[in-house]
Amino acid sequence: MTAIQITRAADVLPDEERAALQPLIDEIGRLKLERNAIVAAHNYMTPDIYHLAADITGDSLALAQLALDTEAEVIVLAGVHFMAETAKLIAPEKTVLIPDPDAGCSLADGITGADVRRLKEENPGVPVVTYVNTSAEVKAESDITCTSSNAVDVVESLGVDRVIFTPDQYLGKWVASQTDVEVVLWEGSCMVHERFTGAEIAEYKRDWGDIQVIAHPESPPDVLAEADYVGSTHGMINWVRERQPAKVMMITECSMADNVAESTPHTSYVRPCNLCPHMKKITLDKIRVSLETMTHQVEIAPEVAERARRAVERMLEVGRRD
Repeated sequence: MTAIQITRAADVLPDEERAALQPLIDEIGRLKLERNAIVAAHNYMTPDIYHLAADITGDSLALAQLALDTEAEVIVLAGVHFMAETAKLIAPEKTVLIPDPDAGCSLADGITGADVRRLKEENPGVPVVTYVNTSAEVKAESDITCTSSNAVDVVESLGVDRVIFTPDQYLGKWVASQTDVEVVLWEGSCMVHERFTGAEIAEYKRDWGDIQVIAHPESPPDVLAEADYVGSTHGMINWVRERQPAKVMMITECSMADNVAESTPHTSYVRPCNLCPHMKKITLDKIRVSLETMTHQVEIAPEVAERARRAVERMLEVGRRD
């Protein structure tokens, strides 16, 4: 079984840790002012980044939308590479920095533009819905992108009976269970979420008694069957904040419980902890260096960017449900 950790608000960034980090946070703040920059942090970032360095936090859709809204000239994307690419697609006039260019994604690495072209040849005329956890090259071969928060709405917005859905098979299966549209799947998966099993979650529920289980739809179907709520990271955060359960188990990346705990002091997070090694490549010091040296700048070939941008903009027009 996955190791269990208990997280409470008081355990997240105690005063001593904050004090030790303050000089580095101050330096990052100085550089942000100098560069007219913001730090955009995904919900899976470590608490020091999420609570102390970030100007904007959120899931993939929120981070894409911020690129449209911010007046900053520089966006430091504290997340993984496809998120930085998406920000660059949405705001090509801005400088987008990724503190570590090796911060990748098992989903994004598991599919190529050639794979999508082959799927389209095998399913002529069927539109392609692509999860944002993909490269710009893959987005460019797609009709529209989606996030876990709006995947069902995106699929239904096309007004067709059948779609190709890439690359996450589990998110695709969850979408298929929520709509009458037939979904053709690519068999990709997230290395964090695929580790969980339904039997494991059922055992935790027996052991912990009165506990609420909420799960990300990138998890396998047997895990989702054990959940009291299934939703995006944004939806999961809102669910906990609104309900304030005494105990909750979040079936998603480990750091998210730390980041939500501070705003939900009456909830204890009982978590089977799986960390994303790619997300954890981003650190406070790498953010500082990124701002200081203006590296690593995200660039996308114009012929790819134009087509990928259309797919992302169509997603933004659909918006979000949760």
